[in-house]
Amino acid sequence: MSEGTFLGTISVCSTLPVAGLINSERVSSRVNANELDFGVVVQKTLLMAMVFVPFLGTSLVRGDDSLLPIQLKVLSYNIHHGEGTDSKLDLNRLAKIIQKVDPDLVALQEVDQNTRRTGVVNQIEVLAAQTGLFGQFAKQLDYGGGEYGQAILSKHPIQAFKVHWLPGEPDRERRIVGVAEFQIHGNTFLFGTTHLHHARVDLREGQTRELDRLFAQGTLPMILAGDFNASPDSQAIQMLQQEWRMATSEPMPTFPAESPTRQLDYVVVRPANSWRIVKAMVLDEPLASDHRPVLVELEWLGEN
Repeated sequence: MSEGTFLGTISVCSTLPVAGLINSERVSSRVNANELDFGVVVQKTLLMAMVFVPFLGTSLVRGDDSLLPIQLKVLSYNIHHGEGTDSKLDLNRLAKIIQKVDPDLVALQEVDQNTRRTGVVNQIEVLAAQTGLFGQFAKQLDYGGGEYGQAILSKHPIQAFKVHWLPGEPDRERRIVGVAEFQIHGNTFLFGTTHLHHARVDLREGQTRELDRLFAQGTLPMILAGDFNASPDSQAIQMLQQEWRMATSEPMPTFPAESPTRQLDYVVVRPANSWRIVKAMVLDEPLASDHRPVLVELEWLGEN
């Protein structure tokens, strides 16, 4: 929940594929150097499809574009710029936590990019490479010779990404929501990460109203995750529940990590009747950050 001075306008880095490269495309299957003949590759691909299609799960494509429901595991994690409660900077530790739960989508807050305090490391590039996920950084402000903000990791290629400003103090840390667009079997989804104001209730409530204005009337199904800096009984959360469905139906403390007493981290979805909440939990992880991560399993039932 650190603060800094807003020094520049928003900039967005390109999508980072599994190996941490900067281009936005990757090869979806590995081909041996001795098998580069196009005909061989096509034949093998078709053979693999014939073998594996009968055994795939319920989110497979059929002739009508999709077979519902589609299941997604979503992780929300304020990573405190990689610094744990033991005061150690350790991205490997964070990557292992993410890998262990095998999420489809990850919303990260308090992410550094090439700042002096974290060793001039592009943190989302490192985490994307180590987890095998696509990564996207959303700049919130210039900080320490680099940039500070939020990020998204995704199993699915990020087709579009946009950062929206939320109401706040222009001379202090501005708040944002970064939104990725991706597809699963012909269905388009939005996934957002946000970090609401930690101190001022009026700003936090104004940011909640702006989230509703931006997305509540949209036509695409959306998942929003992040550090909302508000308790479940707060006005900000009550306002949010008018248009969004909470994936955590009861308070689930996430902060402080060593012995959590308050829930600050959430996953919410819309439209409410298009999603089923399969499972929600707070991971027993007291060391890697000052927040514990929230893991939610969702099932999209289609437009109702």
